[in-house]
Amino acid sequence: MLASHMASDLVSIIVAATYLASFLKIHKNSLQNDTQYFGAIVGRVVNRIGGAQFTLNGVHYKLDANEKPNMLHGGRKGFSLLTWNVEKYVKDRANPFIVLSYYSHDGEEGFPGNLLVRVTYALLEPYKLSVIMEAEALNKATPVNLAQHSYWNLGGHNSGDVLSDTVQIFGLHYTPANNQLIPTGEILFVKGTPYDFLKPHKIQSQMKGLPRGGAPSGYNVNYALDEGKDHKLKLAAIAYSKKTGIGMMISTSAPGLQFYTANYLNVTGKGGYVYQSHAAYCSETQGFPDAVNHPNPPSTIVNPGDLYVHNICPDLNQQINETHFHVKHCSVTLTIT
Repeated sequence: MLASHMASDLVSIIVAATYLASFLKIHKNSLQNDTQYFGAIVGRVVNRIGGAQFTLNGVHYKLDANEKPNMLHGGRKGFSLLTWNVEKYVKDRANPFIVLSYYSHDGEEGFPGNLLVRVTYALLEPYKLSVIMEAEALNKATPVNLAQHSYWNLGGHNSGDVLSDTVQIFGLHYTPANNQLIPTGEILFVKGTPYDFLKPHKIQSQMKGLPRGGAPSGYNVNYALDEGKDHKLKLAAIAYSKKTGIGMMISTSAPGLQFYTANYLNVTGKGGYVYQSHAAYCSETQGFPDAVNHPNPPSTIVNPGDLYVHNICPDLNQQINETHFHVKHCSVTLTIT
């Protein structure tokens, strides 16, 4: 996805055939070991499930532990690495869109039940994208927590690190995690902590207060978002890069947002540019991580007959600067016919 001044996520959301062929040629030997999830739809459950296990309706399920001893982003063959069916593609109209679907079988990566998943990408305006993720449990209750895993660098994908970007996140609380990034079960106030982005801050100014350890310093934390109920969109985050003057707003229907500053990034990307630590950030709207093993977070269980819906709307066509963040909700008016 491109905005003026060439701001884009590290792997474009709209992928042309020539680019896809190049991507597959370059990465044919590493796709199955992908740990970056560039631009992917991640599932059946995004983020981590502690111990790669959970109990649902009296049945204990063991999952694929691809980040031992835990599961990350749906396992070794999560949705990000699978072939999706193109159900519909319309490009010659004011709001072009594509509908993708995938049928996930009972037992896939250890999850119970057959699941039908659909994702609709639609361009609402030149710089406003709508992503609608839907899933229907067909015969068993199952956890579902999908996410769109784009990496953003509003200064341009090859402009270096994003630590000078200004960010605002509309979450009064965050969910602390242990050294394996599994939530402790607590839900804490951000006020007075390095996780407080209730007012706009440069990433590097807040990051100074993070605990120091052997791993690269940076953010990889889930925020409990404010306001919003059901499937209605709410403003989740705003970001701005002084390098280009481009701002972005992200609205979502999800209860959480994982803010990740690409702490472990070290990969060759578009045009042969090498993306290193902090070369981008992810704002993954989601249900809470490891929700299946904790009583307090919003449930991620989808029962047969229920429809899971997760909307996200990244909007780069905004008048945002360092001193004034223009706030409005992203409205989605999309009819698929």
